[in-house]
Amino acid sequence: MKARVLVFLIASLPFAALAGTAGQITHLSGTLSAKRADGSSKLLSVKSEVQEGDTLNTEAETFARIKFADGGEVVMRPGTQLKIESYNYVAGKPESDNVVMNMFKGGLRAVTGLVGKRNREKITFQTETATIGIRGTHFGALLCQNDCGGVPTTGGKPPPNGLHVDVTSGAVVMTNKAGTVQLNAGQFGFVSNASTPPQQVPPQQGIQVTMPSSIAQNKGGGKGIGKSEESECKL
Repeated sequence: MKARVLVFLIASLPFAALAGTAGQITHLSGTLSAKRADGSSKLLSVKSEVQEGDTLNTEAETFARIKFADGGEVVMRPGTQLKIESYNYVAGKPESDNVVMNMFKGGLRAVTGLVGKRNREKITFQTETATIGIRGTHFGALLCQNDCGGVPTTGGKPPPNGLHVDVTSGAVVMTNKAGTVQLNAGQFGFVSNASTPPQQVPPQQGIQVTMPSSIAQNKGGGKGIGKSEESECKL
């Protein structure tokens, strides 16, 4: 009888409480794979769990949306590789918060959850050119490595290689060994490589990471990856 009760209690726990589980796939438009920390690989689908240590890969024409345990969300663009380097969140233990994500290529939009609100210094997004620090925000990031030919720009030419960031709400801090810049809501940033300082760029030169409404929209009644008052991504 005790064993049955224990099994029931474990099954009743939300996914956030299970060891190693960082979040869950809520929307998916194509092929998404995960390389686990133990070296194994797995194809993911809607409702699949995302684990700490996973390296996630979206194939061509694939958009994937992840809901994390603290309420934060990330939407990955096609051709994106994102590793969940560290994910530690316990609702009643803010002192243990630690979220680190590493984007090796591609692009994403992110809305931070409770960790970004109560311990903003404990959540970072890393790339090869700069680290993005969070100030409780919704932002987009695009890492161009001779692979951004399909991204629209005001001049009609592909975006230059480097990290492009746009901020919808809150603020972010772009940092590398050459310098730091803070970007507030409505501002754009760019850094070409790890040896040049990040800088704010005029809106007409900024790159805004866009997502289809079918992925950005939250059918569950919550807020989507758009403006904080809206359920759809207006990009």
